[in-house]
Amino acid sequence: MPIFRPQRRRPPGPVARLGSTPTAITRRCLDSALACARSAYPNEFGGILRADPPGTISELLLLPGTTAGRRHANFQLYMLPVDLGVSGTVHSHPSGALHPSEADVRLFSHWGRRHLILGAPFGPGSWRVYDSNGQETTIQVVGAPGAGVPGTYRPPRPVHREVPTDEPPAPDEP
Repeated sequence: MPIFRPQRRRPPGPVARLGSTPTAITRRCLDSALACARSAYPNEFGGILRADPPGTISELLLLPGTTAGRRHANFQLYMLPVDLGVSGTVHSHPSGALHPSEADVRLFSHWGRRHLILGAPFGPGSWRVYDSNGQETTIQVVGAPGAGVPGTYRPPRPVHREVPTDEPPAPDEP
């Protein structure tokens, strides 16, 4: 009797693997990071980038206990989830400078492969991407402005909903 041995078929062409260097970021993730930086101004903002699916940064993680001031954002990296999808960091420079400091380069060399620096006024062109050595690099922005990756964005559900009633409204008293 023959033995059935299932085989995993890989799609043709190069495939990004978990833990590989991301080559793209979703518009939704980038817009979220810029909005967080704008909200934290005049203080710095800091977060962690997560790539899912591999090769595309699609999530912004905010670590509990992260502190920020006018010239610093301290990550509590021990609060980082055990996750192979973590691909880098994002933080803002309220001064508008888009180049990494020495402290930034030290952080880049220890955590992740792609790092975003956002500068004031936190608009569409006020950000740069760096590799783990602190060298500026490029990354593709995927998705239409104001939209996420097709098929993955779901608008938030309302927290409080009015409960429909079948009873007619009570008449006003004179």
